[in-house]
Amino acid sequence: MSSILTNNSAMVALQTLKSINSNLAQTQKEISTGKAISSAKDNSAVWAISKVMSADVAGFKAISDSLSLGESTVSVAQNGAETVTDLLTQIKGKIVAAQEGNVDRSKIQTDIAALRDQITSVVGAAQFNGLNMLSNRDTVDILSSLDRASDGTVNTSNISVTTQDLTTTQQAIAADAVYAAGSGTAGAASATLNATQTQALAIAGVAEGVAFSIGMTGTDADSSNFVPATYTTSGDVAGASNIVYVAKLGDTAKEVGEGLKAAWDAYATANSLDTSVLDFTATATGLTATSTVTDATDTIAVRVDTMTSATDAHVAAGGLATLGTMDVSTEAGATAALTDIETLLQTAVDASASFGSARGRIETQSSFVSKLSDSLKSGIGAMVDADMEEASAKLQALQTQQQLGVQALSIANQAPQTILSLFR
Repeated sequence: MSSILTNNSAMVALQTLKSINSNLAQTQKEISTGKAISSAKDNSAVWAISKVMSADVAGFKAISDSLSLGESTVSVAQNGAETVTDLLTQIKGKIVAAQEGNVDRSKIQTDIAALRDQITSVVGAAQFNGLNMLSNRDTVDILSSLDRASDGTVNTSNISVTTQDLTTTQQAIAADAVYAAGSGTAGAASATLNATQTQALAIAGVAEGVAFSIGMTGTDADSSNFVPATYTTSGDVAGASNIVYVAKLGDTAKEVGEGLKAAWDAYATANSLDTSVLDFTATATGLTATSTVTDATDTIAVRVDTMTSATDAHVAAGGLATLGTMDVSTEAGATAALTDIETLLQTAVDASASFGSARGRIETQSSFVSKLSDSLKSGIGAMVDADMEEASAKLQALQTQQQLGVQALSIANQAPQTILSLFR
């Protein structure tokens, strides 16, 4: 049936042409934007995933910047530590030379002092953006990763780098830092010795920067065993502000005990004390005090205290503090320095190795983050980017279909005119 009111062919041709034009517009949009999915309207699920991944890529860009900053900071510290190691090696050579009796030790000491000052200068200058990893004991966290769990939870990960103390700062203890034997403070241990005996002094509360001291009081009934002036009877602790060790990061009770033992030996030598009457030995838990007092009326009270009162102003000794007291101008000093320099060298070598290991880890993580970002970008592209070859072929086909659709609609629109021939 023919009708001048309803042209079914024209309607079909029109709907076909609208569909072709819609597909053509979508294809032209893909070509102009380069994306098959450029908005949530195109495919909401894929668009949402791509946006989350794009946000992660931006986060990894910030992480890459953080790793670059961290690597530069650690690199400066590593170079500084290696320079200090080289300078300490030169100092060791000077100390070895001082072992010879027929040398001018005073001139060697002058050279050592100059090298020590150079170490201080290097450590002070080894900073990046205000952070010096050679002048304190702390942990620096470098942002290294963005971790997304399957439930969408996001967390960050860090690379922790332990700073190293290669300063030559000397410990400073207030002159009035004394204790009465038996008065309790955190980490204190005491023992009373009369007649020949040995007592353990357990050291607790070991932490970086905490100063420990040995003090003693005593009564001497007949002056036969020890000098009263050495162990006072006034109730104060003799030597508490002089027999001192400041704990370093990572020290154990044994290492504190060894430090206090060395301080005691130095104090006893300086004050001509008879260590056969009272002496100390380092143990795994601290110290052991040994007395040779045989008179039961004579007593020696010894104590290890932490220096924590308000008047006990002190600063932690630097990792290379021994350099400040090293003196090879005498034979005894040269001998002692040879032992000390080995410890200092090992401290600097360990610091260099620690920074080198951290730097290698940061470089590896930085490379991984770069590759991971590229992989994420590739994945996002696979989801939302347009296939330009396919779009080009589709464009050609749709343009041809559009032309045919226009022709079909034109023919369909002319159909009602044929009805006129029926009325001629």
